[in-house]
Amino acid sequence: MSGPGRQGGLGGPGGPGLRLLHEQDVLARIRGTEDKIADAITAFAGTMLFVYLHAVWFTVWIAFNEGAFGQGAVWDPFPFGLLTMIVSLEAIFLSTFVMVSQNRQAARENVRADLDFETNVRSEVWSIQMGRALGVDPEEVERKVQELLAENRARMTGSGQSSS
Repeated sequence: MSGPGRQGGLGGPGGPGLRLLHEQDVLARIRGTEDKIADAITAFAGTMLFVYLHAVWFTVWIAFNEGAFGQGAVWDPFPFGLLTMIVSLEAIFLSTFVMVSQNRQAARENVRADLDFETNVRSEVWSIQMGRALGVDPEEVERKVQELLAENRARMTGSGQSSS
């Protein structure tokens, strides 16, 4: 198997080894500086500190522009057009950062699914080989697996009773 990974514990130096891909190795390759920045912004925007800072910012902005500190301190009179524009731009950028982070999370889920699939295939191949070496009939095992899966599906949907 080619590609990035770490050597597992089978075999020794120069001997046969088990090459396993690790999620963090794969994800490190696909995560760039822009992704790190988007994740940091998204993480901060999802905190209560972000909410509190905005509440203070809006309160101060409105207080100044309602004349609480004198008419000379007013720079954006009601209906606060500049504040509205700034908040709208912030919302556009924050939603973009959230989408970037969600896309990266989807890529992470795809990597996990691929690695899970590879692990499942390895396990099945090893199980079949060990079963054959022990004289186990793979068709009988598969029939039993299908029965158990059907019972489990029936229990999950509530449409059947367990046959045990």
